[in-house]
This record gives sequence, structure tokens and C-alpha cells, in this order.
Amino acid sequence: MARAAVKAKQAQKAKTHPAQKARARGRRKHAGGGNPNQQLFFVRMRRNAKPVYVVLAVLFAATFAFLGVGSGSSGLEGLFSGLNIFHHSGTSISSARNGVEKRPTDPQAWRTLATAYEAHGDTDLAIGALQRYTGLKPKDPTVWGELAGLQMTSAQGLVTQYQDAYTAEQVATPSAPLLPKSTSPFGKALGTNPIERAAATELNGTVTDLATRAQGAFASAIASYKQVATLQPNSTNAEFQLAQAASAAGDTATEIAAYKAYLKLNPDSSTAAQVRQLIKQLGG
Repeated sequence: MARAAVKAKQAQKAKTHPAQKARARGRRKHAGGGNPNQQLFFVRMRRNAKPVYVVLAVLFAATFAFLGVGSGSSGLEGLFSGLNIFHHSGTSISSARNGVEKRPTDPQAWRTLATAYEAHGDTDLAIGALQRYTGLKPKDPTVWGELAGLQMTSAQGLVTQYQDAYTAEQVATPSAPLLPKSTSPFGKALGTNPIERAAATELNGTVTDLATRAQGAFASAIASYKQVATLQPNSTNAEFQLAQAASAAGDTATEIAAYKAYLKLNPDSSTAAQVRQLIKQLGG
């Protein structure tokens, strides 16, 4: 019985010993300091990479479709322009000015100056430089389109300033709605608070000036978009941009004409029904 017990113990040891050796050999695979959990993590990443790439590709394609890349719009460049991903510092303003002074009749010198101004956010100065460019090279639709876009930006900025100034004008005369009409004898005798009147007079001048400047900027943008449409008579994009600019400016006649030209060039457009309905609403 004792011998049988000893043999049983020896057999049990023989069974467990190979497993211990196998475990030891498994550890030696990472003797170089590698972490098996880390390796597993990167393996999972590689396995999951394909689905992630597919999702990114779909999102990227959707972004291209949404922005109209390849259809004449600014596309991704317009989307990321504020992040300076597609724009580099380029020529400095001082260097570009020197180029214009040396070559005042060179259109490219004015284009370079306009680009330098744009990079520094000087929209009005960039507009002036592009106007000089188009004066020297009037048949460049790309620059006319760039000029029109800057003029629209300027006009919209002026509209915002106008709205702020108009609100400030109303705030400056809080008692005005409470006073009788100035045409009545009592109103003439009572008059208006002199402090409010002085503040309102100054703000009214600012409001009027901003309104005039905004109208002029819109008119300039429309004229520039018309040049693009003239130079690219088969461009639906040019007609659509002209219509949008005219809509923002309240120029209904130009808006209707541009939308009709757009439909004539692209009668089977996916937006044709909406454009026709819009023309009808505008009274075209």
C-alpha cells in the first residue's frame, strides 16, 4: 500500500511538471521587455483598421459632395481657409508693395499684393488690388469671381455694422416713443431731450453712411459676378452665384434673370423645381 501511494505521488508530479515548463517557456517569449497586453492591443487596432478607414472614406466623400468640390466652388479650401491649412504666409505685404511699385502695369504684381492683403484679413485693400488687376487683365473669370466674393464679404460685414448702429440709435433715444409727434404744437414745444438728440444725430449719420456703403458693396459684387457670367456663358455656377448675390442685395430683377439663365443651362438639375418655384414667388 505504501509503495502504491509513492508511485501515485510520482505520477502526479510527472503530470504537473511539463505544464510548469510550458508556462516558463511562454514567459521567456517576452524576456525583451515586451508586454503581451500591449501586443494584443495593437493587433486589435490592426484588425479594426479597415472598418475605420471605410467610415472615414465615406465621410470624406460626403464632405466632397456637400461642398461641391469639382463644380467650381471653393470646396475644402473654403471650409478650412480660416484654419490656415491650405494657405501659407506667402509674400509679405511690404514685399508685394515693392513689386507693385516696380511693376505697376504687371497684373500678377497686383494679384500678389491682393493675396498678401487677404492673408492678413485686409479685405478692403485686397479688393482694391484685385480691381487694379482686373483693370489690367479684364478677361480673367477666376479673379473676377474672387473679387466678387470679397465684395460680398465686405457688404455682409457692413450690413452687420449697420444693424448694430441702428440698434444703438434706438437705444440712444429711449424717450422718443413716449413724446408727442413733433408736428403737434405740444410736441414742438416739448421737443426732444437735447442729450438724446445729439447722440441720435451722430448715430443717424453713421447708420446712413453704413447703409450707403453696404449698397455700394452689394452693387459691386453683382457687377463682378455679371463679369464672371459673361466670361463663362455656359457656367451654371456663375449664374447661381449671381442670383444669390442679387438676392442678398434685394435686386429682384437680376435675381430672376440669373435663375432663368441657370435653368436654361441646366433644365434637368435636381434643384430645377425649387428654382422654378422661387422664380414664381419672386414674380418672374
